[in-house]
Amino acid sequence: MKKICEKCGLPKELCVCEEIARETQRIKIYTVKRRFGKIMTIVEGIDSQEIDLKKLTKDLKSKCACGGTTKDGRIELQGDHKEKVKKVLIKKGFPEDAIEVR
Repeated sequence: MKKICEKCGLPKELCVCEEIARETQRIKIYTVKRRFGKIMTIVEGIDSQEIDLKKLTKDLKSKCACGGTTKDGRIELQGDHKEKVKKVLIKKGFPEDAIEVR
């Protein structure tokens, strides 16, 4: 038996809920300085109910070759990866004009 999405009623293979959710996000990417002068890249504004943050964090960590975590509905990556994160998010289907890099 095929699994059916609760939101759109389509089979899971054809579900478009995540693509629609990607277009409504307002994403902010910025860096902060943590203890001992370490830099962290913060990605916030992604709705965790609509998009799987754990999977997205895993993809970003592998593309940026760094450590990181998901905390309080935002993604924290070790190091300064603002431009690389923006490119990866655009490739994943997020619209470029919805991503703000500070």
